[in-house]
Amino acid sequence: MTKRVISAIIALLIFIPIILKGGWLFNFVSYLIALIGLKEFIDAKSKKKEVPFLITLLAYIFLSLIILVDVTSSSTLFSLDYRVLAALFIAFLLPVVLYHDQKKYSVTDAFYIIGGLLFLGISMALLIMLRYIDLKIFVFLFTITITTDIFAYLTGMLIGKHKLLTEISPNKTWEGLIGGTIMGVFVSVMFYHTCIDLNVSLWLLISICIFLSLLGQFGDLVFSAIKRYFGVKDFGNIMPGHGGILDRLDSIIFVVLGFVFFINIL
Repeated sequence: MTKRVISAIIALLIFIPIILKGGWLFNFVSYLIALIGLKEFIDAKSKKKEVPFLITLLAYIFLSLIILVDVTSSSTLFSLDYRVLAALFIAFLLPVVLYHDQKKYSVTDAFYIIGGLLFLGISMALLIMLRYIDLKIFVFLFTITITTDIFAYLTGMLIGKHKLLTEISPNKTWEGLIGGTIMGVFVSVMFYHTCIDLNVSLWLLISICIFLSLLGQFGDLVFSAIKRYFGVKDFGNIMPGHGGILDRLDSIIFVVLGFVFFINIL
């Protein structure tokens, strides 16, 4: 527990100034985090089946293309060149025939990599875009995620009795889910209403925050399911007591993806 708290404090001391600064520094750090996340994503798969070096190299190249295209755009519409998408499918599906050995590289492997690239690339590109558009909105989304995560953990530890999904995450409880949602919604609504927009419809804001809080928690479960499938406890060990980059970003990735549906409403 002490190690977990110390790691969290160190991470906050490092990343808060970077988030406040924004600009090229934030973009560059986000890009590096995305690369580490992709490495963890591929390493998890390698526990069952090694990913060929060429495929890994291509994955890093295409993740860079997805994230670095139009990183300073203030548009709320994420755009990706069709040529990049076409090249993505060709680059990862064609080797299925060239390797001609399913033990080395199969169609399933190809679509795992393609899906992971689009999933991680688009979510990190959206994260960069949101910071570029409005720091307060960026902080609002992290407020939902962090508050929900902390109080889900505390509530589950203190009064959690009814297991949520034991096959995926044995420690998650319904009490934790409810407690995390209540506090996540309360704190994020107060932040938005106080710091961003006093005139927003309170019921609309509460409804959106409930959706995002729940989405973040189920996003955590999605990543837990991936780890369970590949037989790994954590995606990495970059943060002692917390695991890897994907172990920390699992909820915020889904919250960011969910927020795009409401970006023109709030």
